[in-house]
Order: sequence, then C-alpha cells, then structure tokens
Amino acid sequence: MAEDIKKIDKKFGMVSIPLNEYEELRAQGRMITDPDLINVIDKIDELLRVLKKRVNRSSIYKAR
Repeated sequence: MAEDIKKIDKKFGMVSIPLNEYEELRAQGRMITDPDLINVIDKIDELLRVLKKRVNRSSIYKAR
C-alpha cells in the first residue's frame, strides 16, 4: 500500500504535509510578502496622504 502511494506521489508530483503547515501556507498566500511590492504600496499610501491634504472640498459642500 505504501509503495502504491509513493508511486502515485512520484507520478503526479504530490506531497504530503501536516495540516497545520498547510494552514500556515494558506494564510501566507493571502499576505503580501514581496519587499519591492510593499515599498510600492507604502509610496502610494504616502502620495495619497499628500493629495488628500491638497483637496479643497469647500466648493463641493457649497453646491449642495
């Protein structure tokens, strides 16, 4: 039986991992971990904060 499982794993490239390790990998899949991408996101956030400071909303509220 174990030999059959090994043959199937070898043929299809499957591996077995513990459930807790699988859950950790799934959780990491939802997170952004690339340092370059994180830097880009931080820069976008910084630029948005600067833009928000320059928005003049007074004309919008007077029109209503």
